[in-house]
Amino acid sequence: MVLYPILWVVISSFKEDKYIIKEPLSLNPHSLQWDNFARAWTKGGLGEFFFNTVIVVGGGVILTMLLGSMAAYVLARYEFPGNRAIYFLFLSGLTLPVYLAVVPLFKGVANTGVSFPLLGLNSRVMLILVYVAWSLSFTIFFMHSFFRTLPTSVAEAALVDGASHSTLFFRVMLPMAKPGLISIGIFNVLGQWNQWYLPTVLMQDLSGAGKVHEVLAQGLISLSVQQGYKSDWSGLFAGLTMAMLPVLIVYIAFQRQVQAGLTSGISK
Repeated sequence: MVLYPILWVVISSFKEDKYIIKEPLSLNPHSLQWDNFARAWTKGGLGEFFFNTVIVVGGGVILTMLLGSMAAYVLARYEFPGNRAIYFLFLSGLTLPVYLAVVPLFKGVANTGVSFPLLGLNSRVMLILVYVAWSLSFTIFFMHSFFRTLPTSVAEAALVDGASHSTLFFRVMLPMAKPGLISIGIFNVLGQWNQWYLPTVLMQDLSGAGKVHEVLAQGLISLSVQQGYKSDWSGLFAGLTMAMLPVLIVYIAFQRQVQAGLTSGISK
């Protein structure tokens, strides 16, 4: 049930269009058509979509992991007035569907772009910040529980040896939280890589003067429309395969670390 659809997409990307139409469910490609990938990458514009997605997801995940782990560490390891209120304020972000906030979000980004173009519509920097805000609640929730399981004796020993609080975090506690970081990092990569709604709303040029920096999810929708009109189904399947394989490779490569990060917090 899981492998057949994946194999079907991958094998269909190597087929000729006539075999996709005559034998749509067959896993026999007859001959490998490598030019399908070149056509999807260049004529379909998938190369540009990939470039935009890598920039946005790379920046979004790095900032999310940095800010989320710092906030989670402070909330989990330090007692101060308002600690629980701030923690539950972050958690409240999990209860708000992004669809309810899209109108004020769109208006806020559009108005900000009047004074700061880099933070307006059709800006990769803006989309990175929106991704960070969208992913921060779950990251803090996950890492807060993980930091609470780390031994207090190690932190106390580091402070006795003269480590500052920032040194304690970056050189002692953060490396100890590596399994949790990898786990939540994979979730953030998958979530931001497959995000479609936010880029569709925010990555548009209302003035029509510039070029829209579409990300991969948007690009695949455009590709499906273009290749459908052209009856270039093999190019469409090739584009889907190139969009799908990176996240599969990332998950398979870090599968054990993800499972270890999830189970270690539960067992402790």
